[in-house]
Amino acid sequence: MYFYEYDEFKDDINRFCDSLGDYKPDVIVAIARGGVTFGHFLSEKLNLRELYTLNSVHYDDTIKRDDIKICNIPDIPANAHVLVVDDIVDSGDTMSEVVQTLKKRFPQSYFKSGVVFYKKDALFQPDFKIREAKEWIHFFWNIQ
Repeated sequence: MYFYEYDEFKDDINRFCDSLGDYKPDVIVAIARGGVTFGHFLSEKLNLRELYTLNSVHYDDTIKRDDIKICNIPDIPANAHVLVVDDIVDSGDTMSEVVQTLKKRFPQSYFKSGVVFYKKDALFQPDFKIREAKEWIHFFWNIQ
C-alpha cells in the first residue's frame, strides 16, 4: 500500500496544471467523492469558480455493481470546455461512463479528463494524468 501525502499532492497540483499546457477549462466537474479534493485544489490553482460535482456509484460497500449509477449531474453551459476529474482511474469504467454520459447530455460542450493516479491497463486513459498507480493508494483525505 502506498500512502499519498498532502505535500506530494500539493506538488502534483502544480505538475498537473503545468501538464494542461494551452488547455484552459471553463468548468471543472469533480466525481464525488475521490475527485472532490482534487477538483477543489485545481479550481483554486486555476482561479476557476465554475467547479461542479456529480456522484457515481459503482460499488455497494465492497461489492462491484454491474452498472454505474450517475446522479446529481450539474447543468453545464453550451460550448464549455469541461475538465472532468477524479483521484484515480483504476479500471476506467467510472470515468468512461461519466464522460460518455456528459457528452450525450451536453453535446455542444467539449470534455477532457484528468486524474492524479491512473493504471496503464485501464480501459479508459485520461487526457491528463500525473502518477501511475502500481499498488493500492491510501489518500491522505481518507484518514478517519
